[in-house]
Amino acid sequence: MTTPSDLPQPIIDLYDEYTHAPLDRRVFLKQLASLAGSSAALEFAGPKGPLKAYFAQPSTKGKRGSVLVIHENRGLNPHIRDVARRAALAGYNALALDFLSQLGGTPDNEDTAREWFSKLNRAETANNGMAALAYLKALPESNGRIGAVGFCWGGGMVNQLAVFEPDLDAAVCFYGMAPETALVAQIKARLLLHYAGLDERINAGRSAYEAAMKTANVRFESFVYEGKQHAFHNDTNTARYDKAAAELAWARTLALFSKTL
Repeated sequence: MTTPSDLPQPIIDLYDEYTHAPLDRRVFLKQLASLAGSSAALEFAGPKGPLKAYFAQPSTKGKRGSVLVIHENRGLNPHIRDVARRAALAGYNALALDFLSQLGGTPDNEDTAREWFSKLNRAETANNGMAALAYLKALPESNGRIGAVGFCWGGGMVNQLAVFEPDLDAAVCFYGMAPETALVAQIKARLLLHYAGLDERINAGRSAYEAAMKTANVRFESFVYEGKQHAFHNDTNTARYDKAAAELAWARTLALFSKTL
């Protein structure tokens, strides 16, 4: 992994500007991505047609671990592209799949996007996620190890992929629905679960999920961020975002990826 002493001087200069001048964080991340690697929209073959995605990777050469980033029930929006760039800046191939691809892709209107999720077939959606993991694993820059991180709806999808994809090495769920407890024993990945303390709907399934993982000897860590709202990691949602909790949860996420990927 890259250490501060390994960073090129332009990146160090940009970070200095970010910490000492009024440079917007999202502007900082976009400029940093342009210095540290590359990103682009792409399509690849899925089980029932082409799948749309956003791909980001670091500029360093050689093989590396890969991360699938899974969006909330708003679709593939700028925030999720931002998360993919963060994963790339941490040293990974990062793919943010548009799970609304077969409906034409994420629409601009978030309310419309949210409505479209009710049209998705659950099994086909999981198959698309597994196709994205296979795409990442087959990349020339891949070291064969793959992880996934998802938020809200995407967190639930990460749990589903952990159940159905034995090749998944690490799975990080931000406040997502638990899988069926009868299937938990199938999980091979290392799991990291982030819960918001005020998120009663999601938290209702936490105890049974964790009990099932303990019984099945699934390796996992679970953290509750007390007093925080569902979607606390999303810095475009000013009503719910919590900077300290978001940064701590992301640091823990990268720590797991560093160990497993």
